[in-house]
Amino acid sequence: MNLLHIDSSVSGAGSVTRALTASIVAPWRDCPESTRVVYRDLDAAPIAHLHGAALAGKDSAATAEAERTLQEFLEAEVIVLGAPMYNFGIPSTLKAWIDRIVVAGKTFRYTAEGPEGLAGGKRVIVAVGSGGVHAGVASDFVEPYLRQVLGFLGIDDIRFVRAEGVALSAQHREQALAAARASIPAPAPLRLAA
Repeated sequence: MNLLHIDSSVSGAGSVTRALTASIVAPWRDCPESTRVVYRDLDAAPIAHLHGAALAGKDSAATAEAERTLQEFLEAEVIVLGAPMYNFGIPSTLKAWIDRIVVAGKTFRYTAEGPEGLAGGKRVIVAVGSGGVHAGVASDFVEPYLRQVLGFLGIDDIRFVRAEGVALSAQHREQALAAARASIPAPAPLRLAA
């Protein structure tokens, strides 16, 4: 089993999403199946944002990083994403990672019937942390965006673990983290593609 663990918070040890992703990944490491975990910290080692030279393949370092990033994604059966809400959306470093995995002919293709995702069969667990409460309201551009882009790639097994209102008070933060940890799905075998 290959698990890709991605953190994108800029808050270091005080990060809610880093705490949650660590809690999500821990039981997978203890699974009877052998689990190989690949870890990426997009704050400590950000991927360059997409630019013309990289897209044209004229920046060899960016091209190599893009290929490595795409390969990690393709090999992963389970992906754990830390997605803190910054200004109602995801961090730009996480968007840069997404720009490297949404690749025509590799993770999706266009057909006469419309787009077809080529990266199905994966499970994605997203840890979302926010200072306010946004789930299910118009100010949440994290969950709808990630559901859209991952669904576009053919991934339909997407679960969200949310800790909201963490900036309201220390008590809110503690309660939000406890509730989020209680909602973490247990490791389970992946569904086989039909």
